[in-house]
Amino acid sequence: MGLASIVDRWDESGRETAEVVATDSNPGEEGAKVADLSPAGFPNGASTRSDGARNPEAKERSAMRKIALDLGVRKTAYCEVRSGAVVQRATVTSVERLSSLLGPGQPPAVVAIEACREAWHVHDLLRSWDNEVVLVDTTRSRRLGIGQHGRKTDRIDAEVLALALERGGIPMAHVLSPHRRELRRWLGVRRSLVESRANLITTCRGLAREQGVVLPKCTVAIFARRARQSAGKALAVIEPLLKQLDAINPELVAVEARLSELSDTEPVVKLLMSAPGVGPTIAASFVSVIDDAKRFRSSHQVESYLGLVPSEDSSGGKRRLGAISKKGNPYLRSLLVEGCWGIFRSTDRSDPLRLWADAVAERRGRKIAVTALARRLVGVLWAMWRDSKPYDPAALACASSRGTRRLAHTLQTQAHTMEVCSQP
Repeated sequence: MGLASIVDRWDESGRETAEVVATDSNPGEEGAKVADLSPAGFPNGASTRSDGARNPEAKERSAMRKIALDLGVRKTAYCEVRSGAVVQRATVTSVERLSSLLGPGQPPAVVAIEACREAWHVHDLLRSWDNEVVLVDTTRSRRLGIGQHGRKTDRIDAEVLALALERGGIPMAHVLSPHRRELRRWLGVRRSLVESRANLITTCRGLAREQGVVLPKCTVAIFARRARQSAGKALAVIEPLLKQLDAINPELVAVEARLSELSDTEPVVKLLMSAPGVGPTIAASFVSVIDDAKRFRSSHQVESYLGLVPSEDSSGGKRRLGAISKKGNPYLRSLLVEGCWGIFRSTDRSDPLRLWADAVAERRGRKIAVTALARRLVGVLWAMWRDSKPYDPAALACASSRGTRRLAHTLQTQAHTMEVCSQP
């Protein structure tokens, strides 16, 4: 298999090189036909496929072309396959330059792309060109053969994806709705600002302690003012950081106001906030990640999707369970755990979630109980969303009692069986 020609440079005159370079997959193989792109100067709308690719019989065998794109920051690899063989390759510096292959006026295609930062933009662009887009789940893409035998390039990845698309069975990722994408973007901005603020405050405290000054404990909103009052000789060192804090706080207020506007258009956010330990940030994050409650069949699937179920390495009839898998969105998982610590610190000890968590904490300790509570809270939030019902402590307590009775019945049955077996 020949190597792809990579267009990822600038020529000596400073102008960008040709938009697309098509290369043969088997240049030395007799009879191999690979379609090249039309040279510069062809009129718009002119066919860019070879005579063999325009074979009517091939169109009857396959209604839509099978294409894969390996997206990159500097280049994107294009690969089209038919009947298990590569018929066309190309390398472009941006997806927009594939309009001569996938744009309006071209035969529609099924295009596979891996889920990544720009996948949503590429998905919308290809859909606007009347193509069908398959978003590949990158956490399970290695099963398709990507990276096997120690060989992984953009060209090879695009070919592997295209062949897998033609065979079928690609692990698909969910495409968020446009409004949920916007919600997640602003949540990402808020997260970045909050983390920057926390790092600045930690650094200020550390620099002050180096000079024997202990800054007072206070809320983040008034930290800069209190630090200036009590920093003493350390003020000259931490003042640049305090100025950064003064700039971050107003921006954070504006971002949270924007998030509030977006959440007001999402009734489910207010619905989820009726659960204990769930504030606007946790509710909005949950909605932006799950997107559609109906795409999960059970609460266990949601818990697994967020990485809150135990990892497992079972073999030979022996089951081995480990720590939680930590798959899925780490930010939402951390928010859920933080909210569950709030449930532990709440004064309402009669809430069924608190009672259940206290029972787990008595057996396993608080840290494990908080993680277990986060997992159960996910199931509760998903059920509330699915049924469009607010949090109902009485209904949850009734469900918990039914589960406890079933467990007690199971244990009683097992004990009776062991007694029977132990009799001579």
